[in-house]
Amino acid sequence: MTLSESSVICDFIEETYPAIPLYPKSATERAIVRQIMKIAELYFELPSRRLIPYVFSGTNAPDAVKEEVHQVLTRGIPALNRLCQFSPWIAGKELTMADIYMHYVNVVVKACASTQFDWDVLAEIPGMKEWSDTMSQSDIAQKIEADRLANMPEFMTHVKAQIQAAQPK
Repeated sequence: MTLSESSVICDFIEETYPAIPLYPKSATERAIVRQIMKIAELYFELPSRRLIPYVFSGTNAPDAVKEEVHQVLTRGIPALNRLCQFSPWIAGKELTMADIYMHYVNVVVKACASTQFDWDVLAEIPGMKEWSDTMSQSDIAQKIEADRLANMPEFMTHVKAQIQAAQPK
């Protein structure tokens, strides 16, 4: 079985490992966690991903693409400012799936949006940078980062092949 789509994978993890819940017990708190995740996906991750080909090719995205991405990112900032607590975790006192999800969305935002704009997108959300630094220091995040770096040459070969295949002949 192969799963795709981040939210589906998150739900699968939650259902497969119920002894270590990553969603709160309260329906209201679960809804807030899911809302943070959805906003991160729609307003941060997806628009930032539009910049991936330009980041990997070392070129600047066309102004029209940058403007569209900038507009969507700008719409997401107030939503996260309303929802994120950073006390100490993104949705409150407990580590949740929103922390894990947002941590990896931020990786995409930093790699793509922050390199294509003269703008630190994450600095627009008070507490996000400090929280992100804390998340990056966790043992599991450091292991995942080490694995990511170790696999980067193979990944880049794959990405370059896909970019070449997509080029008009």
